Amino acid sequence: MSKSAFTLKILYSEGDAEVLASQAAEMQTAGHHVDTAVGRKGVEDAMRRDAFDLVVLGPTLSRNDRHHLPYMVKKAHEGTRVLVMHADGGRHPCVDANTDTGQSMDVLIEKIASLMTEAAVSAK
Repeated sequence: MSKSAFTLKILYSEGDAEVLASQAAEMQTAGHHVDTAVGRKGVEDAMRRDAFDLVVLGPTLSRNDRHHLPYMVKKAHEGTRVLVMHADGGRHPCVDANTDTGQSMDVLIEKIASLMTEAAVSAK
């Protein structure tokens, strides 16, 4: 996995702490600063403490959490991008990008880079 051209401050959340630890380590090898949060409460607490460039909501979160957390993230910090793993982002107004179930971490890292490139271009 290559280093990203962008160094982002990412909040990554899963419902399963073991999955969270292993996947967060992979994101960090791409050159990003990654904070982690277990479950909805963890995301809410992290968003109260700090701001992030991107929030990644993983597939081990409940479907309900993957639906409601994007609203909560945007309400807390409007400019924060939201990427939901295992979701149809086209139907959710607060989701900036999504990945399909079972895609590799490399695909996720590429999706993050693409999302942030789009944000940089639209900011010009």
